[in-house]
Amino acid sequence: MTDLELVAAMASGRQEALRAFNQRYGNAIAVVAERILASRADAEEVAADVLWQAWRDAARFDRSRGSVGAWLMMLARSRAIDRLRSRKTRERSVEDPGEIGHDDDPSQAIFSAERKQQVSRILAELKEGEREVLELAYFSDLSQAEIAERTGLPLGTVKTRMRTALIKLRDSLAGRAD
Repeated sequence: MTDLELVAAMASGRQEALRAFNQRYGNAIAVVAERILASRADAEEVAADVLWQAWRDAARFDRSRGSVGAWLMMLARSRAIDRLRSRKTRERSVEDPGEIGHDDDPSQAIFSAERKQQVSRILAELKEGEREVLELAYFSDLSQAEIAERTGLPLGTVKTRMRTALIKLRDSLAGRAD
């Protein structure tokens, strides 16, 4: 079976197509993920996630946008980067805040408190949809695809809102930093 035939079979719900797909691409997906994550266990979880996503999204695969292999490698890369970011976020939240070095300089602590207030004010000024996607991304540690799935919004809308919100945040912080 060709890749396109496998995708079509998965879109029609044939589980044996998913098994064949896994045999054909499972290891390659894990290798791509492992290069990014440097962890075989995490890479295998990413591979499982990618294959599950390919199963769910098989009906929406658009061959005009690229090959099946390229689609899977893009999904693997995106999922691996999301997992890496999530890991780094968890590691930072566990770190001892005393190690950052702000305790030695009271002016740094004041600056940090002021900056936190500025960010809170700017976030309050954002449109509800923009604030929602930022909060889901940063506080719930969701990828843009997961945000789209959770909110029911198209992925393009999530990406646009996220970009718009980040630009507003950046511009507001740059303007207030002077």
